[in-house]
Amino acid sequence: MAERDPIELHARHDHQEVLPPELPGSARKPKRRKVIAGLVAAKLAIGGAAWLLIDRSHVSTDNAYVNADSALVTPLVSGAVTAVPVVNTQTVHKGDILLRLDDSDARLALAKAEAEYLTARRQFAQTKSTSGSLAAQVEARGADIGQAQAQMAAAAAGFDKARVDFQRRSELAQSGAVSGEELTATRNAYRTAQANLTMARAAMAQASASRGAARQSWAANEALVAGTTIDASPDVAAARAKLDQARLDLARTVIRAPVDGVVTNRQVQIGQRIAAGSAVMTVVPVNRVYVDANFKEGQLARVRPGQPVELTSDLYGEDVVYHGRVAGFAGGTGSAFALIPAQNATGNWIKVVQRLPVRVVLDARELAQHPLRVGLSMAAKIDVSGYGRD
Repeated sequence: MAERDPIELHARHDHQEVLPPELPGSARKPKRRKVIAGLVAAKLAIGGAAWLLIDRSHVSTDNAYVNADSALVTPLVSGAVTAVPVVNTQTVHKGDILLRLDDSDARLALAKAEAEYLTARRQFAQTKSTSGSLAAQVEARGADIGQAQAQMAAAAAGFDKARVDFQRRSELAQSGAVSGEELTATRNAYRTAQANLTMARAAMAQASASRGAARQSWAANEALVAGTTIDASPDVAAARAKLDQARLDLARTVIRAPVDGVVTNRQVQIGQRIAAGSAVMTVVPVNRVYVDANFKEGQLARVRPGQPVELTSDLYGEDVVYHGRVAGFAGGTGSAFALIPAQNATGNWIKVVQRLPVRVVLDARELAQHPLRVGLSMAAKIDVSGYGRD
């Protein structure tokens, strides 16, 4: 084998990469641990900075909507519609006419009730006058009793005289001192006096009974009018109540706005016959709307009534900020009052974060400057900085 040139060997040796000696396994581990510790420290530093930058003094949601206690217009009497002077979107004030019904039947009922009221008053006056007449009849029956007593006394005296005469004539007739004709005459006179006494006693009883009946009639009549006036009489009061009801029914043929607001959902036309209690339209009080903000249950730990709220509407954008206050919380979540509430007793249970409606009242002046409508979307942010954790 030929020997290599020494110069060539030296050149190749100069071009070879000089590598450091390999470290043993025990020397690599401290270096890896330092790298991992540095990464963990950097992550903690980033998390701490993010935690410091998060706004913990507010809770917010964009699941909020404008609402209002709308007035549902329902006529209290039935009838045919003769006029509807309002349309949807029209602004009305409390007392403005919304609807007119045919009032022909109501006017007839009012006239009949007025006649019955006048009749009741006249009957009371007549009953009160009759009481005086019955009292006079009681006194007249008392006079009849006096006359009957006098007649009975006279009949009794005549009877006693006729009885004595008859007894005397009967004794003398046995000795022949009195004729048979005279004895017969005294006997007839005695029987006549006896009959007159019986008639007088019957007349006395009849006069007493008449006076008793007159007293009963007077007492019954007095029970109707004693201690009362014409206006306090039960019959008159009932007639007056019926008259007031007729007047109220006539007034109810004109339906007026119960509150200030905007007419919406009008469901009635001229000529349509509507029943009492049927909904015909709705008046939304846009100057008294509020916001129902649906917050997650985990956001409500520090929310309390009275805390300030800032709200923005999609209608005006973020340039218009409303200021309000937390008025209160709903009695339950939206799912709790659903038509078919969720039932989690089947075993296939998945936790779903619930939302609780929070009522927020708005500033009336801001609401007047930028009116809202029911159903509009809102974003709400509650300042909870005034509530500290325990």
